Amino acid sequence: MYTFRSRVRYSETDSRELLTLSAITDYFQDCGTFQSEELGLGVHYLQESHLAWVLSAWQIVVEEYPHLGDDIIISTFPYAFKGFLGYRNYTMDRADGRRMAYANAVWTLLDTRKMTPVRATREMMEKYVLSDRLAMEYAPRKIAGAPGTGSGDALTGEWQEGFLVKRYQLDSNHHVNNAWYIKMAACYLPAQADIMQMRAEYRRQALQGDRVIPYVAETGQKHIISLCNEEKEPYAVIEFTHRA
Repeated sequence: MYTFRSRVRYSETDSRELLTLSAITDYFQDCGTFQSEELGLGVHYLQESHLAWVLSAWQIVVEEYPHLGDDIIISTFPYAFKGFLGYRNYTMDRADGRRMAYANAVWTLLDTRKMTPVRATREMMEKYVLSDRLAMEYAPRKIAGAPGTGSGDALTGEWQEGFLVKRYQLDSNHHVNNAWYIKMAACYLPAQADIMQMRAEYRRQALQGDRVIPYVAETGQKHIISLCNEEKEPYAVIEFTHRA
């Protein structure tokens, strides 16, 4: 397990002085990146090996949002490699040990020259020490009810005005970073929404200058937002579950 400590900053909080969901996502993503860098499997290793880990799915559960100034502990560990997929858990605890949030992520390893999935390298298999997976209720990787996902039970929603991908939304892989899709989708939630779970399914890469057209549907305690291209095929599908 890899762990680092932090303190909730004002710049990471909302109008209620609570850590935002997007900030939790960033902490989890950073934690995994820090571990990879310390193991010598980080950004430069991947670039030199013509490889990239691309996120396929997130499931983040928030028990309680940390407050401004809270000391927090963020941890992560991989628990399985299956073919070209890597599976990883994340946790966020307060310094007093209270569990605030936890997550599961499914990553796909790509050969960046051929843009095809490949198995983890021997070095990755040796250096990433696997742990038992976190005890949590694991949701399916695919999100039902969104247009363009191949689901027969697509929800009725509304198309929203499109917008262009900006340069600041790209990461070192030169495509939109996974966390930015969540920030885009969160714009269509009610004000002060209390989200207890977020799921994200990533389908294709969005690049600088691409147009993103959101499709927003609501059912029960859920908002499902498809962020689509101009052919109405999803780049990503984000599902937010509101606390009852």
